[in-house]
Amino acid sequence: MDRHAPILVFDSGVGGLTVYDQLRAILPDAPVIYAADLAGMPYGTKTEAQIAARVAGLLGRMSERFAPRLVCIACNTASTIALGMVRDVLEVPIVGTVPAIKPAARATKTGIIGLLGTQATIRQDYVDQLEREFAADKRLLRLAAPALVDCAEQKMRGEDVDRRAIIEAAERLREMAGEMAGQAQIDTLVLACTHFPLLADELAREFGENVQLIDGAAGIARRIAHLVEGQEWEAAGPDRFVVTTKPDNIKGLQAMTAARGFAPIERF
Repeated sequence: MDRHAPILVFDSGVGGLTVYDQLRAILPDAPVIYAADLAGMPYGTKTEAQIAARVAGLLGRMSERFAPRLVCIACNTASTIALGMVRDVLEVPIVGTVPAIKPAARATKTGIIGLLGTQATIRQDYVDQLEREFAADKRLLRLAAPALVDCAEQKMRGEDVDRRAIIEAAERLREMAGEMAGQAQIDTLVLACTHFPLLADELAREFGENVQLIDGAAGIARRIAHLVEGQEWEAAGPDRFVVTTKPDNIKGLQAMTAARGFAPIERF
């Protein structure tokens, strides 16, 4: 294994930085390339066929160019749809991202779990399987909240966040739970999109202190660290941040990436 070989963290946008930040805390010296498919975002409104073809194609080309030692698909939508296909194509370890239903089922006291994701994620059979396996005796309330992806992107670009979308998501989930009629309350909220933990403060404000927010970023980082344990590292310079878009579409991202120590943004 080339000690300069990076870990490739891939997402549709900046949401995968929630995984990157956790990974950096565990493996501070590992070379990492973060890839944001801004030209293809949002994934959640696309068909399964479109997502699978795009993700597999991009990761194939990126693997040829960057020769990573491991690929992390830091996107719930892409993982639930394309993970198997990518594993069949690439000859490096692939770590995916799936909704944290298992830990949420362990944490809930009321038995009512909210789940926020994209349209594509919440309808997947894989999510059905996780519910049957880990939350069969719970109420799992799934809500598609695609507007929160835009909110997270706005926040990371230094723009004002549209809180109306966050307020609406909280109100809709409460209605689904029957809280308005005095029934048991949601006490656990699964953030089934890597963008959503970037809005943890805003979501906590709307859902209240009695609702625990759960995401899988820390667990994904630990899984990556386990798979590369004992390997040699040598970074050739700052981590790289690559995007699939024109330079004029990265407005506001430079300050955020620079603050994390990335080299100047590159176009893939």
